[in-house]
Parts: sequence; C-alpha cells; structure tokens
Amino acid sequence: MDAFLVPLTHAPPSSVPALAASRSRSLAGSPGAVLTAAAAFAAARSARSAKRGTSRATKGDEIKFAPADSGDDDVEAAELPLEQRAQALAESLPALARLRGSVVVIKYGGAAMVKSPERTIRDVALLGALGLKPVLVHGGGPEINSWLAKVGIEPKFVRGLRVTDADTMEVVAMVLMGKVNKGIVATMGAAGVPAVGLSGVDGGLLQAKKVDDEELGFVGEVTGVKKDVLKAALDKGLVPVVATVAADAEGNFLNVNADIAAAAIAGALDAEEFVLMTDVPGILRDVKDADSLISEVDEGGAKRLIDEGVVAGGMIPKVTCCLSAIDDGVQATHIIDGRRPHALLEELFSTKSSGKQGTTISKC
Repeated sequence: MDAFLVPLTHAPPSSVPALAASRSRSLAGSPGAVLTAAAAFAAARSARSAKRGTSRATKGDEIKFAPADSGDDDVEAAELPLEQRAQALAESLPALARLRGSVVVIKYGGAAMVKSPERTIRDVALLGALGLKPVLVHGGGPEINSWLAKVGIEPKFVRGLRVTDADTMEVVAMVLMGKVNKGIVATMGAAGVPAVGLSGVDGGLLQAKKVDDEELGFVGEVTGVKKDVLKAALDKGLVPVVATVAADAEGNFLNVNADIAAAAIAGALDAEEFVLMTDVPGILRDVKDADSLISEVDEGGAKRLIDEGVVAGGMIPKVTCCLSAIDDGVQATHIIDGRRPHALLEELFSTKSSGKQGTTISKC
C-alpha cells in the first residue's frame, strides 16, 4: 500500500470532523496547510483487520449506516513513527496539489453499499475536507430489493436489467430519494462535512426520457444534465449527493442507471476524475486471475480490449461509461472494487509505483 495511505486510511472515522474543522481554518492558506491538517488526521492506526471478508449484494440486503463512533470500522493500533508520517505526506503532495479544487465524481452502489457503507461515505467526506470537490452519485439496488420484498413485490429482470413497473417505481423513488439519499447526507454531516441530497428530479438536474424498450417499464435514458444545480451546491462548499431518479416531460418518475447518470454528470461538470465503484478489482485480462489486473490503459486501448473480448459481459457497460465520460472531457476514469477498505483513497492518491488496486482509463 502507498505510504500516504498507511496513515491516512487507517485513521479513525471520528477524526474526520477534526480535519474538516482544520480545513475550514486553512483554506485561505497554501496546500501545505491542508497537508498539516491531514498530518493531524493521520492518527494512531495501523493495518486494518484482515479478517473482514467481502460479499456480493443479494436480494434482501439492506444498507445499514453505523454511527461515526461505533468502532465497527477500525481497530486500535500503535501510532506510526513521525518519520513515516512525514514521508507519507511528502509523497502525497503531488496528488493532493493536483486534485485540490478539482471536481471528482464518484459512482457508489451495489455490494459496496452493503458492507460498512459509512466507510466509503466518510472517505468521500474526507476528499471534501482535503479541498477536493466530490460529487457522489449513488444507486441502491440492495436496499430497493429489500423493500420490494417487504411490500411483496417480486423483482423482475430482463437481460440483466431491472423491470420498473409502476409499483416498483414507487418503491424505487421512496428508497433512493428518501432513505438511502438522506442516510448518506446524514453520515457526511456527522463527519463534519456538509452535504446536500438531490435527485435527478430536483431543478431538472437529470433530463431524461423513457427508453425505447417498453418491456423495461419506467426506465430512463439521460438526455441532458443541468450542471448549474450542482455548481451552485459546490460553490457553497456542499457535497452534492445525487439519487438517480429523473422525471420525463409529463412528470413521470424514471429509474435511471446510476453508472450512466454518473458518467453524464462527470462530463457535464468537466470533472478531473470519474470513479466507478464496483464489486470487481477492475479490468482483468483473465477474469479467473486477480493478478492479471490491467492497472492503466488509454481510451484507445480500452476499446481494443472490448473488441478482443477481454472486456466482456457486465464489464462492457462500465468501460463504455468511462469512455463516454472521457469523450465529454473528463481527464481520467477509474474502475475500482468498492468492497475494499478505502479503495477510493487508494486509487486517487496512490502512485503507479506503489501498486494501484484498480484500473485507470485515461485520454489518449
């Protein structure tokens, strides 16, 4: 693991509010001031327990947000030597300096939302405290499935895509725009970073129309993004948290694929980075061999991987989303395993030499 991540990602979640407060006092200064705050945040934690397993989201799983002081996310450990912390901060400076003030769009959903969801949310809050401008776009499939079961609606899928009939759409809207979205906002607030919950309906943020395939029901296709809604929140120092429910011209709710919506938002905002959190390590040359991870590829190389069949199945739409974001102006996109503790911080702040854990697709 990158030296920067040893002190940073193993710090206690309860330290995030202190870092947020330190950032508010130091934003008028140089990036070094933020790094000083980060040094204070890099408290006495070492390797995270290796006992935690990862699991795929299944029907009936629920997103359960733990309180910031639950202790469920970290274990106590000895303080790191000062020399190691100083070296870590020095090595992180290029990434922090490059990304400070930049928009980073993160798509969050699936299995990553089931196992310790508050961990990723606090990592996003940390990005805001370090001077980045994160935008979190979330799904909520596991929670939707759970509530469908509670009200006696059997989930239906066609060619791997959820069928959203009128009854299902009601549940999707309530769960995504209500319970999940506000739970994320509350968790960020508890970490000391102000956030605002939005949906694609608010201010016409996501413009959408019903997909041509009538068999899918109330499923939407993104036709535009009103970036002013997001920019207004970012300019106020808020972290936008976006639920991907949109409305058509007649005012009907539409269920929009979160990957596609996040890519469209990243492009509209000219984001520096777009991060797609999944339940796989990234692009694997051999899906049966985790060591065959392709850590970096340009957009031309990614297209060739699709043509060659290396990128196949469910990975094709994810890579396509990344390529779409790049076409719209995003500089770099990342596919990472959201089940990994602090995978988001690893990907954004690690160096190539330290052994990145995800796949970066960048402009040619």
